[in-house]
Amino acid sequence: MRRLLLALSVAAVLLLGVVAAVVIHRLQGEGNIRGSSTEEFTLSSAAPKPTPPLGRPWPQYGFDETRDRSVSLALRPPYRRTWAFGAGSLVEFPPSIGYGRLYFSTNSGKFAAVNLKTGKRAWKYLSHRCVAASPAVGQYKHGTVYAVFLNKPPCNAAHPHGNGKVIAFAAGFGEIRWQKTIGPSESSPLLIGNRLYVADWDGRVWALDARTGRTIWKRRPARAAIKGAVSSTAGKLYVGSYDGHVYCLGAQKGRLIWKAKAQRRLYGRSRFYSTPALAYGRLYVGSTDGKVYSYGATTGRLLWSHGTGGYVYASPAVWNGLVFAGSYSKRFFAFDAATGDVRWSFRANGPISGSATVIGNVVYFATLAKRTYALNARTGKQLWTFPDGKYTPVVAVQGRLFLVGLGTVYGMVPR
Repeated sequence: MRRLLLALSVAAVLLLGVVAAVVIHRLQGEGNIRGSSTEEFTLSSAAPKPTPPLGRPWPQYGFDETRDRSVSLALRPPYRRTWAFGAGSLVEFPPSIGYGRLYFSTNSGKFAAVNLKTGKRAWKYLSHRCVAASPAVGQYKHGTVYAVFLNKPPCNAAHPHGNGKVIAFAAGFGEIRWQKTIGPSESSPLLIGNRLYVADWDGRVWALDARTGRTIWKRRPARAAIKGAVSSTAGKLYVGSYDGHVYCLGAQKGRLIWKAKAQRRLYGRSRFYSTPALAYGRLYVGSTDGKVYSYGATTGRLLWSHGTGGYVYASPAVWNGLVFAGSYSKRFFAFDAATGDVRWSFRANGPISGSATVIGNVVYFATLAKRTYALNARTGKQLWTFPDGKYTPVVAVQGRLFLVGLGTVYGMVPR
């Protein structure tokens, strides 16, 4: 009887162990999912980049509406500095470029227009609000710049302790053409034609008339703050939320088409701060659960995921069948766009929070340890470094690179 009871006890312990392992595996969701090149993947859909809009060589965050952060320009390091603009405080998001100027905000709420050849300030606007977004540059009335603003300090105070603003400035001298009150927003605006799409901390997505600021529609798909920017392709909008979901909406009326979630976890939550990048019929996005995810852009089906060992706040860049993203693990990764396999990785000098940018065949990223790296995008070989930077590192026009340091923006040309 004792032997029988002992055997039953051992069996019960083993069974409980198996059940616990299954539960932990399902809830933790740490296993990588490998993708396939035959499921919702069309490499031929990677059309060449269109010619930059007239007078607006880098019109918005991530360059165009797909936010894939890659541009075909013949620029390669090393570079020499031609000017430096002291911004006065942190420049977290990169400039947009149009009409011979760089337009960007500082974390303390100063919005500035700077001559791209000389680095001299053309005009400024003091918002007395917190800012964590890039503007968009449009052609309306010979140049209009659209910027979003958070609430007034303290910056982390959520609505209803404050609200946000969308402001349209004349590109030339900075006159305010219109302004709109929304929830606090750090969602870099997306400009498509005469429509401006933004999101806010209230979980809403707004479609505004870019000429007047009139609300065309607003929807509240998310149950938590939306902090990343909206991306778009084929008449659809894509955005991630702090509720752990990615959403797809129709651009015309804001109708919810699908929503998809991150893998489950035993503890903690998955949050999407990252702005989705769209390419090859897929969506690529990073999560605070430490993973980079790929979803079908049409269906929302999870196609692959891969852990990085740390938070992924970064918005991915996509180029030539590769997906680039940095992690708080201090590693920078190049994933196969179809399968999620790691093609190469690079060990940096500190955590990586900002997003990568590909210019030509060189990928750039910066670390929280204040260094910017330039790597060969195909191999991961280091080509150049610069002793400043922190978040999203560079934008460019033909023949010129603009590097974003901690509180300084640098104008550079190839040596």
